[in-house]
Amino acid sequence: MIRMKTIARLMALAAVVCLSVQPAGAETITSKTFAYFSVGGRTAAELDEELSKRGPMMKHSGSRHPGATKIKWGGSVTYVRRGDRCAVGEAKVTLSTQIILPRWKNRKRATASLALIWDTLASDIKRHEERHAEIARTHARTLQRTLKTLRPEADCERMQARVDRVTADAVSKHDADQARFDRVESKNFNDRMMRLLTHRLKSRLQ
Repeated sequence: MIRMKTIARLMALAAVVCLSVQPAGAETITSKTFAYFSVGGRTAAELDEELSKRGPMMKHSGSRHPGATKIKWGGSVTYVRRGDRCAVGEAKVTLSTQIILPRWKNRKRATASLALIWDTLASDIKRHEERHAEIARTHARTLQRTLKTLRPEADCERMQARVDRVTADAVSKHDADQARFDRVESKNFNDRMMRLLTHRLKSRLQ
Protein backbone atom coordinates (compact mmCIF):
# COMPACT_ATOMS: atom_id res chain seq x y z
CA MET A 1 0.00 0.00 0.00
CA ILE A 2 1.35 3.45 -0.85
CA ARG A 3 -0.77 5.62 1.40
CA MET A 4 2.13 7.85 2.28
CA LYS A 5 1.50 11.38 3.26
CA THR A 6 2.92 13.53 5.99
CA ILE A 7 1.76 17.12 6.01
CA ALA A 8 3.58 19.43 8.38
CA ARG A 9 0.82 21.98 8.63
CA LEU A 10 2.37 25.33 9.28
CA MET A 11 0.18 28.13 7.99
CA ALA A 12 1.59 31.07 9.93
CA LEU A 13 0.63 34.20 8.06
CA ALA A 14 2.21 37.04 10.02
CA ALA A 15 0.23 40.25 9.94
CA VAL A 16 1.76 43.71 9.89
CA VAL A 17 -0.67 46.63 9.91
CA CYS A 18 0.48 49.41 7.60
CA LEU A 19 -1.57 52.60 7.65
CA SER A 20 0.02 54.22 4.60
CA VAL A 21 -1.34 53.43 1.14
CA GLN A 22 0.89 50.96 -0.72
CA PRO A 23 0.45 49.11 -4.05
CA ALA A 24 -1.03 45.64 -3.73
CA GLY A 25 1.42 42.87 -4.50
CA ALA A 26 1.51 39.08 -4.41
CA GLU A 27 4.17 36.45 -4.73
CA THR A 28 4.17 32.69 -4.25
CA ILE A 29 7.58 31.22 -3.41
CA THR A 30 7.93 27.45 -3.62
CA SER A 31 10.85 25.08 -3.20
CA LYS A 32 11.28 21.33 -3.56
CA THR A 33 14.08 19.15 -2.18
CA PHE A 34 14.72 15.42 -1.98
CA ALA A 35 15.95 13.25 0.87
CA TYR A 36 16.67 9.52 0.91
CA PHE A 37 16.76 6.70 3.41
CA SER A 38 18.71 3.50 2.78
CA VAL A 39 17.25 0.01 2.89
CA GLY A 40 19.04 -3.31 2.78
CA GLY A 41 17.77 -6.80 2.08
CA ARG A 42 18.30 -9.26 -0.73
CA THR A 43 14.84 -10.79 -1.09
CA ALA A 44 11.34 -9.39 -1.51
CA ALA A 45 10.48 -10.32 2.07
CA GLU A 46 13.62 -8.65 3.40
CA LEU A 47 12.88 -5.51 1.39
CA ASP A 48 9.37 -5.36 2.83
CA GLU A 49 10.79 -5.67 6.32
CA GLU A 50 13.41 -2.99 5.68
CA LEU A 51 10.82 -0.55 4.33
CA SER A 52 8.54 -1.16 7.31
CA LYS A 53 11.47 -0.55 9.71
CA ARG A 54 13.21 2.37 8.03
CA GLY A 55 10.51 4.24 6.12
CA PRO A 56 9.37 7.68 7.33
CA MET A 57 7.02 7.60 10.31
CA MET A 58 3.55 9.01 9.75
CA LYS A 59 2.39 10.91 12.83
CA HIS A 60 -1.30 10.60 12.02
CA SER A 61 -1.17 6.80 11.67
CA GLY A 62 1.85 5.91 13.81
CA SER A 63 3.16 3.65 11.06
CA ARG A 64 6.02 3.81 8.58
CA HIS A 65 5.61 4.20 4.83
CA PRO A 66 7.86 3.65 1.78
CA GLY A 67 7.95 7.38 1.08
CA ALA A 68 6.61 10.71 2.27
CA THR A 69 6.24 14.35 1.38
CA LYS A 70 6.83 16.94 4.06
CA ILE A 71 5.02 20.19 3.31
CA LYS A 72 5.62 23.45 5.14
CA TRP A 73 3.55 26.57 4.58
CA GLY A 74 4.42 30.10 5.59
CA GLY A 75 4.29 33.69 4.45
CA SER A 76 3.18 37.16 5.41
CA VAL A 77 0.35 39.62 4.86
CA THR A 78 0.37 43.38 5.29
CA TYR A 79 -2.68 45.62 5.62
CA VAL A 80 -3.16 49.13 4.26
CA ARG A 81 -5.72 51.92 4.57
CA ARG A 82 -7.78 52.65 1.47
CA GLY A 83 -9.99 55.57 2.26
CA ASP A 84 -11.78 54.68 5.47
CA ARG A 85 -11.38 50.93 4.97
CA CYS A 86 -8.62 48.35 5.51
CA ALA A 87 -7.35 46.13 2.70
CA VAL A 88 -4.64 43.56 2.05
CA GLY A 89 -1.53 45.45 0.95
CA GLU A 90 1.04 42.79 0.15
CA ALA A 91 0.59 39.03 0.46
CA LYS A 92 3.32 36.43 0.18
CA VAL A 93 2.71 32.70 0.48
CA THR A 94 5.71 30.39 0.81
CA LEU A 95 5.76 26.64 0.40
CA SER A 96 8.61 24.19 0.88
CA THR A 97 8.27 20.51 0.06
CA GLN A 98 10.69 17.73 0.90
CA ILE A 99 10.17 14.39 -0.84
CA ILE A 100 11.56 11.42 1.07
CA LEU A 101 12.33 8.32 -0.99
CA PRO A 102 13.91 4.90 -0.42
CA ARG A 103 17.28 3.91 -1.83
CA TRP A 104 18.09 0.18 -2.04
CA LYS A 105 21.73 -0.54 -1.23
CA ASN A 106 21.71 -3.96 -2.91
CA ARG A 107 20.06 -2.96 -6.18
CA LYS A 108 23.10 -3.76 -8.37
CA ARG A 109 23.36 -7.29 -6.96
CA ALA A 110 19.66 -8.11 -7.27
CA THR A 111 18.16 -10.78 -9.48
CA ALA A 112 16.57 -9.53 -12.68
CA SER A 113 13.04 -10.20 -11.45
CA LEU A 114 13.51 -8.50 -8.09
CA ALA A 115 15.26 -5.55 -9.72
CA LEU A 116 12.31 -5.17 -12.06
CA ILE A 117 9.85 -5.13 -9.17
CA TRP A 118 11.96 -2.68 -7.17
CA ASP A 119 12.49 -0.28 -10.06
CA THR A 120 8.77 -0.28 -10.80
CA LEU A 121 7.82 0.27 -7.16
CA ALA A 122 10.46 2.96 -6.59
CA SER A 123 9.34 4.83 -9.69
CA ASP A 124 5.72 4.72 -8.57
CA ILE A 125 6.61 5.93 -5.07
CA LYS A 126 8.45 8.91 -6.57
CA ARG A 127 5.53 9.72 -8.89
CA HIS A 128 3.11 9.48 -5.96
CA GLU A 129 5.11 11.84 -3.77
CA GLU A 130 5.74 14.28 -6.62
CA ARG A 131 1.98 14.50 -7.03
CA HIS A 132 1.56 15.34 -3.32
CA ALA A 133 4.01 18.21 -3.81
CA GLU A 134 2.14 19.42 -6.88
CA ILE A 135 -1.20 19.37 -5.03
CA ALA A 136 0.37 21.55 -2.34
CA ARG A 137 1.76 23.98 -4.92
CA THR A 138 -1.65 24.30 -6.57
CA HIS A 139 -3.29 25.17 -3.25
CA ALA A 140 -0.53 27.63 -2.35
CA ARG A 141 -1.05 29.50 -5.61
CA THR A 142 -4.81 29.47 -5.14
CA LEU A 143 -4.44 30.92 -1.65
CA GLN A 144 -2.10 33.58 -3.00
CA ARG A 145 -4.65 34.68 -5.60
CA THR A 146 -7.48 34.62 -3.05
CA LEU A 147 -5.62 36.81 -0.57
CA LYS A 148 -4.75 39.30 -3.30
CA THR A 149 -8.38 39.75 -4.34
CA LEU A 150 -10.05 40.00 -0.91
CA ARG A 151 -12.33 43.01 -0.62
CA PRO A 152 -11.51 45.62 2.04
CA GLU A 153 -13.17 45.51 5.46
CA ALA A 154 -14.28 48.28 7.79
CA ASP A 155 -11.15 47.94 9.92
CA CYS A 156 -7.91 45.95 9.97
CA GLU A 157 -9.02 43.63 12.77
CA ARG A 158 -11.88 42.42 10.59
CA MET A 159 -9.58 42.20 7.61
CA GLN A 160 -7.11 40.07 9.53
CA ALA A 161 -9.94 37.84 10.78
CA ARG A 162 -11.05 37.34 7.20
CA VAL A 163 -7.51 36.46 6.12
CA ASP A 164 -7.39 33.92 8.95
CA ARG A 165 -10.66 32.33 7.81
CA VAL A 166 -9.53 32.17 4.19
CA THR A 167 -6.23 30.62 5.28
CA ALA A 168 -7.94 27.99 7.45
CA ASP A 169 -10.29 27.15 4.59
CA ALA A 170 -7.31 26.77 2.23
CA VAL A 171 -5.62 24.37 4.65
CA SER A 172 -8.79 22.28 4.98
CA LYS A 173 -9.26 22.05 1.21
CA HIS A 174 -5.60 21.17 0.77
CA ASP A 175 -5.76 18.37 3.33
CA ALA A 176 -8.99 17.03 1.81
CA ASP A 177 -7.44 16.90 -1.67
CA GLN A 178 -4.34 15.14 -0.34
CA ALA A 179 -6.47 12.56 1.49
CA ARG A 180 -8.65 12.04 -1.59
CA PHE A 181 -5.57 11.44 -3.73
CA ASP A 182 -4.27 8.85 -1.26
CA ARG A 183 -7.60 7.01 -1.22
CA VAL A 184 -7.68 6.75 -5.01
CA GLU A 185 -4.03 5.67 -5.19
CA SER A 186 -4.55 3.02 -2.52
CA LYS A 187 -7.62 1.61 -4.23
CA ASN A 188 -5.87 1.34 -7.60
CA PHE A 189 -2.48 0.21 -6.30
CA ASN A 190 -2.58 -3.47 -7.30
CA ASP A 191 -3.97 -2.83 -10.79
CA ARG A 192 -1.52 0.02 -11.34
CA MET A 193 1.50 -2.04 -10.31
CA MET A 194 0.50 -4.98 -12.50
CA ARG A 195 0.09 -2.63 -15.46
CA LEU A 196 3.43 -0.96 -14.82
CA LEU A 197 5.24 -4.27 -14.35
CA THR A 198 3.76 -5.65 -17.55
CA HIS A 199 4.80 -2.55 -19.47
CA ARG A 200 8.37 -2.65 -18.14
CA LEU A 201 8.69 -6.36 -18.88
CA LYS A 202 7.44 -5.93 -22.43
CA SER A 203 9.87 -3.05 -22.94
CA ARG A 204 12.80 -5.20 -21.87
CA LEU A 205 11.78 -8.06 -24.17
CA GLN A 206 11.51 -5.87 -27.26
